[in-house]
Amino acid sequence: VQLQASGGGLVQYGGSLRLSCAASGRIFSISAMGWYRQAPGKQRELVATLTSGGSTNYADSVKGRFTISRDNANKMVYLQMNSLKPEDTAVYYCNADIQVLGFSPFSAYWGRGTLVTVSS
Repeated sequence: VQLQASGGGLVQYGGSLRLSCAASGRIFSISAMGWYRQAPGKQRELVATLTSGGSTNYADSVKGRFTISRDNANKMVYLQMNSLKPEDTAVYYCNADIQVLGFSPFSAYWGRGTLVTVSS
């Protein structure tokens, strides 16, 4: 199983970016998918999650600016980021809880991350 994130880059204050993450490999089912980020010198933190049932959870710092969505058929998760601020600068990681076989437990998988840099 692999998670491949893309869409990061350099953007100015107030700009927008859309991150994408594709899950591939032997996958029977995916429950929650989400995005986390890690800024230099800081711990990894939750940005947003989205369950298979459609429930979302956002960090307070991104509410109203970021939107998480997913395409279950194509095993994709997206993060639309608007009104970006310098404090959003971080490596963004996608995460998914994946069941590789019908009888196996769900396990958390991580992508390698994509760098988002917001200039002031």
